[in-house]
Amino acid sequence: MADNIVFSGNILFLSLADVIQLLGGNHCTGILTLRSQYSADMGAIYFIGGDPVNASCGKLKGIEALYALFGWTDGKYEFSEEQLSGIDPVIKQNRMAIVMDAVRLLDDGQIARVGPNPLTKKDNDESVPDMTKMDFEHPVKGPLVNYRYVMGEYSYKDGATIVKEGKYGKWMWVIYEGTVKITRQTSKGTITLARLGEGCFIGTIRALIHGEYSRSATAIAEGKVRLFILEAEPLQREYAALSENFKKILISLDYRLRQINDNAVAAYVGDYSKVLPQNKVCEDRFQNNTDLYIIRKGTADIIGKCSKGDVNLLSFGCDDVFGKIPFMEFGHEPLSASVLTSNSFEAEILDSQSLQKEYDNLSPTLRNFIFNAATSIAMTTKLFYQLLEKGEEKEDDEN
Repeated sequence: MADNIVFSGNILFLSLADVIQLLGGNHCTGILTLRSQYSADMGAIYFIGGDPVNASCGKLKGIEALYALFGWTDGKYEFSEEQLSGIDPVIKQNRMAIVMDAVRLLDDGQIARVGPNPLTKKDNDESVPDMTKMDFEHPVKGPLVNYRYVMGEYSYKDGATIVKEGKYGKWMWVIYEGTVKITRQTSKGTITLARLGEGCFIGTIRALIHGEYSRSATAIAEGKVRLFILEAEPLQREYAALSENFKKILISLDYRLRQINDNAVAAYVGDYSKVLPQNKVCEDRFQNNTDLYIIRKGTADIIGKCSKGDVNLLSFGCDDVFGKIPFMEFGHEPLSASVLTSNSFEAEILDSQSLQKEYDNLSPTLRNFIFNAATSIAMTTKLFYQLLEKGEEKEDDEN
């Protein structure tokens, strides 16, 4: 199984609900295994086409085992991509229904929590002065890269700067060994946006569209790091052959990631405005769970739902896409956020089936790159929510 592992991390940062959504959005087939120092049992969830079909955790099987694993608050996960045989598909609920039911059961105390107790305020103040640091104890890892795209290898010592925020460059790397910290400079110091492990990319879709472009963050080696530099030309050719709508999806994803990074920085320094748009409306036709739209006229705001209330996650304009992207999920609309639109707003429904087929025909490297982008969006969104909650708790304490 170890040779087939394509995705791994820690549920202390990327929760089981987030992992299930990411695997589901990418129609993955294989086994998700979970291990925790707080449990003698190993957990396993079996996926076919992105949907959980069976699970085990100690003596529990099926949906009961799956629900029990939602109670794990700390532990490592690994997803092994492989064809399943001899697995009885006893779980019939769709993945979003499972996630929603599990969250409700967890809130109601019907699922036992397995892991460290929540920190007290004293613990927060003395032991962990910056709660966001806890989330990056274990880096997220991605699928392995296709070696035919590799044109060179570079090594970096601990603390070395690989990419500098604000500098221009055109290279795209994939991490072969070690951990890379992604940071941004702020008026209150440096914020860590992510810690990336083997299989993750350094660089965005802009590297396939433009030549040199300004880097939006700094990448720093933690320990010894080995990187593969990717040959851009075959990926650029593949990108150029995509349909115009698929290109717009990828560009919109890049824009989405940059916006959520900017919002996380604003929340970190206390400059994020919590005021929601007052001149926009929530139309029912844009709140469904099946359609993907491209904006033809006007603007749209994506309103996220966190424990502290609704917040404005993103603002989109002409040619941006929103709704259900068939081949990925990162915890935004349609299930975890709503859409507010401006007056005289116009949007067109995209053909999700043809887009899914186009995605399925991509090279593994480009699919992995898109998967990595979705993971980064999910991670930073969670960080953004945590920073907002931390800021509000600080305001409450001061008042």
